[in-house]
Amino acid sequence: MLSRPFTIHGRAFAHIAAFHPELTALRRDLHAHPELGFEEHYTARRVIESLKVCGVDEIHPQIGKTGVVALVRGRIASDAMVGLRADMDALPLQEHNDFGWKSATTGLMHGCGHDGHTAMLVGAARYLAETRNFAGTAVLIFQPGEEGYAGARAMMEDGLFERFAVQSVYAMHNWPAMRPGTIGINSGPMMAAADRVTIKIIGRGGHGAHAYQTVDPVLVAAHIITAAQSIVSRNVRPIDSAVVSLCAMRAGELGAMSVVPDSATLVGTVRTFNVAVQDLVERRLGELCAAVAQAFGATAKVTFERMYPATINSAPEAQFAGDTAAALVGEDQVERHMEPSMGAEDFSFMLQKKPGAYLRLGQGDVSGRGACNLHNNRYDFNDDVLPLGSALHASLIERAMPVPA
Repeated sequence: MLSRPFTIHGRAFAHIAAFHPELTALRRDLHAHPELGFEEHYTARRVIESLKVCGVDEIHPQIGKTGVVALVRGRIASDAMVGLRADMDALPLQEHNDFGWKSATTGLMHGCGHDGHTAMLVGAARYLAETRNFAGTAVLIFQPGEEGYAGARAMMEDGLFERFAVQSVYAMHNWPAMRPGTIGINSGPMMAAADRVTIKIIGRGGHGAHAYQTVDPVLVAAHIITAAQSIVSRNVRPIDSAVVSLCAMRAGELGAMSVVPDSATLVGTVRTFNVAVQDLVERRLGELCAAVAQAFGATAKVTFERMYPATINSAPEAQFAGDTAAALVGEDQVERHMEPSMGAEDFSFMLQKKPGAYLRLGQGDVSGRGACNLHNNRYDFNDDVLPLGSALHASLIERAMPVPA
């Protein structure tokens, strides 16, 4: 059994710790077989096999294409239903680790820890099915396609909450910047909205030696890139938060050093925490790009795609999740005012429909193992925290739907 450099309280953790090696083996198997969004066929099969061994009451596959939902009923029947969600997909990233469970698929790896999230929810399923110390139904949601595919929305469009009418829903994400045994939560924003911006600039091409005869879209793009940075600093209140990043540009041909192209395209992202700021940035970006382009005799069209909304915890559920975490690790190990991240998370779609909370599970390690940043080609999930994550999932169920005294 792996060593644990932290202390956890409660029956759930002690119970789950007994099968920690099995959770580790599952997690590493998933890590070795990464799959992209809506292609998680092997992962879904392994999840279903594991859930059958766990003894859950119902398994519903192919919800949102490759998603899986399992039901575990408590020892007392009740209309209460609480959801727990784990994401399953990997990243299009070449792994540079050399341990025995590294990715067996070229160009794909679990660089964000979704393999660990899946294993933790399987661990919670086993504990809940073996103990059933709650009154109601636990709805365990194994979600595909979090990494840019909006798998949460796909499951909802496939009737997730109509078929399983949970009163609240919870999820967690490993966080390498936090120590093992610590848990983060915030009452309000946890992750930002993620929007994609495409700016198409149309000018007039020509010979680079006679640039005065052209309308140079590369020059226009350069001015737009600079001017776009004024949107946040001169339009968004300092007490609000927003990011405008233009991250890619395509124009002309590298082999054509003396050809001014006809067009240029910029692509980037906008991150915000509330809709009013999101609306402001979209409007100002459109106005600014059009005006800058017009000043040079060109045109610019902005396409603003709202991809993931902000992940906003509801206050009562955030308080409840924080209390549950404190019962496991101690109040001094719970950060209840976690700084929001400008990253994005499609669990936000679920929180738009149901009250709930999104937590962060510390997994950094002073020895370096498990401490690598997310989306890094040397990242690996810290298996030491698997029982804690499973116990936190299970404790949310037991405390949300307690057996009457």
